[in-house]
Amino acid sequence: MTTVLSKTVSIASAALAGLLLPVAASAQEPAGGWQFSVMPYLWLPGVKADLKYGPPAGGTASANVDADENDVLSSIQMMLMIAGEARKGPWLVATDFVYLDLGNTESKVKSVDFNPGSGPVNVSTTQIGGNANSSFKGSVWTLAGGYALISEPAVSLDVLAGFRYLDLEVSSSWNLNAAVSLPNSTMNFNRSGSARKSQDITTFIVGAKGRFKLGQSDWFVPYYADFGGDGSAYTWQVASGLGYAFKWGDVRLDYRHLAYGQDDDKLLHKIELGGFALGANFRF
Repeated sequence: MTTVLSKTVSIASAALAGLLLPVAASAQEPAGGWQFSVMPYLWLPGVKADLKYGPPAGGTASANVDADENDVLSSIQMMLMIAGEARKGPWLVATDFVYLDLGNTESKVKSVDFNPGSGPVNVSTTQIGGNANSSFKGSVWTLAGGYALISEPAVSLDVLAGFRYLDLEVSSSWNLNAAVSLPNSTMNFNRSGSARKSQDITTFIVGAKGRFKLGQSDWFVPYYADFGGDGSAYTWQVASGLGYAFKWGDVRLDYRHLAYGQDDDKLLHKIELGGFALGANFRF
């Protein structure tokens, strides 16, 4: 099985190549041809997830884990974040790539599914005592084409359509103060254990983005929103904040929230990442 890291390297290479190839070609473009922007940025999201580990985790039972929102500064292992855009006239192609490696996020075992058995049995570390931790490693790549409906100095609006690819590996470990037993049965869930699982999801998305200036100043408010799905999964993302324009580009501080959800029998029943992002956008 291809590891998450190797997948991430391949996706990152493709995303960066997609940004660099048009730059090389732009040297032969006449004035008024292609315009490009590249924005490295730092996003520090909290993570809130509802994870469902299927068998054989925990022997005859599997854990459903709830990861609480947490400050990633205390658990960050590695990150890579970059966005880019190419425009010609009203048409555009935009891409965004995020790689995060987070560990030791506070979590809890909220329920246990017994296999076979009539689960789940509700339980949490707050009820029986103990602790649990989860780690997240993976990448999110968004690629979309778009068209500028409004392109004025004071306000802009682009409509977008494309896809988002999520490649994620999660692991959880727990140490409870007591075993969890199925009522009227001899089956139980061990006090201590761990589980690891990976999943990738591709969803189509539609959305809009743009900005509007604050009066006659160089300050502006950027905004972004998209949503999509594939039948068994959904995703949405919103972002907005404050930016300042320079001759070479702009600097912006956004609050960004990204969410995924799936059917009950999938690993990622729900995951949300939200936090502030600081980036410098270079235009050429």
